[in-house]
Amino acid sequence: MSFRPKRLAEKYGLSSSTLRNYEAKGLIPPADRSSNGYRMYTERHEAYLACIQAMAAAFGMEVTSEVMHCLGRNELDDALWIIRDREVMLHREKVSLDQLVRELKSCSEGSRANDGNQYFSIHEVSRRTGAPKSAIRYWEQSGLFTAKRDPDNDYRLYNESHLFKIRMIQVLQSSVYSEETVNLKQSIARLELENIEHAMKLSESIQAYLHKTIKLQARAIYFLYRLIQTTGFSETIEDNL
Repeated sequence: MSFRPKRLAEKYGLSSSTLRNYEAKGLIPPADRSSNGYRMYTERHEAYLACIQAMAAAFGMEVTSEVMHCLGRNELDDALWIIRDREVMLHREKVSLDQLVRELKSCSEGSRANDGNQYFSIHEVSRRTGAPKSAIRYWEQSGLFTAKRDPDNDYRLYNESHLFKIRMIQVLQSSVYSEETVNLKQSIARLELENIEHAMKLSESIQAYLHKTIKLQARAIYFLYRLIQTTGFSETIEDNL
């Protein structure tokens, strides 16, 4: 079965120019040409588009492009490891969020005090959170939090509230850009850690986002496997089992 560009593009909510752009960038295989020079796409191209859309929603377009290029070079193993790396990253973010929730519960129960008067240098914050100092400065410049300045030397000073915010931001660090993730980061910026109830609700919202993401990843992997089956890679998989 063959498709004209406009028909295939409309089926996936794309423009014909986007379809040509995908082809030019090597995200989908080159199309054959009809006798009058028109591009003709096949069910194989349709499988590529379905996979690209599913993967872009789950992993972002940058990762999706990397995987598609690996497939184009017959580097199936590399493509699969790229996906697995993102899955592992999501699990790490969930573990970090679970730890934050436990600490918030301890604060609400009074078994853990939040000392807002203890201040840390950016070097110490980086050591405690694992966030690069450049990232911490960037997040502050983006308005996600504002550090106090030492009156003697103008160095940045951070407290426990900043540490919590930075750790929350880290949970969303590898998230796919969307209106939802923008809203979550804006909520982190507005968060006053003294309001434990608000902090817990925000944590629940981030947790719901992570649950949604893992489902999107599972769906993307299904479409990737389906694409692999239609491109001849299935024999390679079966030979290695």
